[in-house]
Amino acid sequence: MSDHEGHGGAAPGTDDDLSLPKATVAKMIAELLPNDVACAKETRDLVIECCVEFIHLISSEANEICEQESKKTIAPEHIIAALKRLGFETFTEEVEDVLKDHKQQVKEREKKVGKLEASGLTEEELLRQQEELFAASRAKFQSTQQ
Repeated sequence: MSDHEGHGGAAPGTDDDLSLPKATVAKMIAELLPNDVACAKETRDLVIECCVEFIHLISSEANEICEQESKKTIAPEHIIAALKRLGFETFTEEVEDVLKDHKQQVKEREKKVGKLEASGLTEEELLRQQEELFAASRAKFQSTQQ
């Protein structure tokens, strides 16, 4: 099996371009390790390679599940099914919790947008009102400073 089989038909050479932000991974590793333990650069790079390979594995399996269901978009349910099919059942509860939190955040964001639209004001009118409130606040602050 070549390095590129099972990766959704990616063109040879494209896997080398895939990575994770090194600084972010280094920070995560540092947070997980005791204060008196350091992580070598080579170790961090190996962790990144393992994470990228894991992502390839899960996404390839999720893609197969998606195709079997005649779907064109990989949904969260496909990822969860891929985790289970590949023997990572222990991850599914945490993934489902994160998905639930994400959906809640999206709902809250949509409510905020709904309130904006429900105001019946244009963006220019809202900006004008905001500037007026800022000006009134500055004036009140300046009067208390004197």
